[in-house]
Amino acid sequence: MSTGATILFFEGILTSELASRDQSTDSGGSRPTVEECKAQALRIVQSSTLRNAATLQTLLQFLTDRILENSTDHLKEYTIGVEALGRTQDFDPKLDPIVRVQIHRLRVKLKEYYETEGARDTVLIEFPKGQYSPRFEAIPVTVSPIAEPVPLGPPPEESDAPEITETPIVRMSSGIPPWGVLLLVASGIALIAFAYLLGGWNVERRTGAKSMGSVHEDPVEIFWAQFLGNDHSPVIAYPDAVFLLDDDNDLFLFDHGAIDGRGAKVDPHVANEVASASGALSQGRQLYYENGYTGTGELESLGMLTRLFGHMGVEPIVKSSRDIAPDDLSEHNVILLGSPFQNPAVEQLLTAGDFRFTTPANRSTWASEIVNSRPTKGEAHSYKTERDPHSQVLVGDHSIVTMANGMAPGRRIMILGGLDTKGTQGATLFMTSKDGIQQLDRALKKAGDSQFQALVHVRLAKGYQVLGADLVSIHPLPAKKP
Repeated sequence: MSTGATILFFEGILTSELASRDQSTDSGGSRPTVEECKAQALRIVQSSTLRNAATLQTLLQFLTDRILENSTDHLKEYTIGVEALGRTQDFDPKLDPIVRVQIHRLRVKLKEYYETEGARDTVLIEFPKGQYSPRFEAIPVTVSPIAEPVPLGPPPEESDAPEITETPIVRMSSGIPPWGVLLLVASGIALIAFAYLLGGWNVERRTGAKSMGSVHEDPVEIFWAQFLGNDHSPVIAYPDAVFLLDDDNDLFLFDHGAIDGRGAKVDPHVANEVASASGALSQGRQLYYENGYTGTGELESLGMLTRLFGHMGVEPIVKSSRDIAPDDLSEHNVILLGSPFQNPAVEQLLTAGDFRFTTPANRSTWASEIVNSRPTKGEAHSYKTERDPHSQVLVGDHSIVTMANGMAPGRRIMILGGLDTKGTQGATLFMTSKDGIQQLDRALKKAGDSQFQALVHVRLAKGYQVLGADLVSIHPLPAKKP
């Protein structure tokens, strides 16, 4: 056999192998039917892998149904955003990446599914990178072995290894040195090995036999996904306490009565009331309404929640608590930041529970407290901010996390409020951290109630740095709407 014949021999084996695989892939028997594809999509939607991912369940069902109904339909990002993810008609994919984020999450979960409970499934559903349309493939139950290559020398039992390798090589070529022919044969064997590997990689890709490891759902995202349900635009309401501002930029808290727009002049009789109450304002000075103040803890809380929701592909609606409307409570889940001292919506919507905020008559700074009307064993009757006995710097705070049913079925209200602005930040840190959610989950399993109040202790440094937050106690709420 000449050198050219040797090369053609190995090329023929490789070509034949690849062609046979292409034919088996293209054959009608290897393509799943529409009914099989629908059944596989339903199986994945109902799997434990997607059990706590309601958005991904909806997305997978929508995309598979659309493609199976019309295989030539190329789904657009806008269509998916509006029809599957609940975005409004003015949805702009260039500004809102929710479709890309959720498709990426779906790819990850599908990979996890086929690596675990779906390892023996016979239909593969995958989303090629850069595409929003799913692809369906039949996964062969068994893989046919590749035919053994024709041996180049006598069988091993009839000759030793040196005779197999050396004798045929001398006969095949009269002008190529033995090491050159060895290299040529090795190249041919490498081509055959490549054909084996090509088929093996295809099987591994389908069955998930080799992977970088399973991706597990974040417990924080699991909790918030359950809270959000099918709401892709929850409302986050920040407090906007009202003050009266004088020309020297001094602020005087105004916590009662009707208010006008920011910057409007305060009526003289209201100014006189504030003046007499504060004892520091000379009567007759002009005051203006000011509600542009928001505590630093509430700002940090807003940042933590928006980062979390952005990672989950959720786009919250952020607004002042004074702008909360009935439609917000009936159409969305609502998260209120702050205590009743600064957030009027909290004061109106806070469900009656065992924990409540109270303020002393003299309204002394940091003298407010959380009263526990039904203390159990080991619980105190009240909780206050904590201060260093020597420097008086704040070292701790307490906050209440309230979870209650909303104004409409399937809607919920969460209130994250502390005695101080840093207590609110600590409550939000608790509810967005893995450690906090795990503490809460263990307590809820014992309490067995989806409506609750959780008392949280917040550790501080320098009075404003939130070091951490821990669960103190959890009490169920009455089963009624706020």
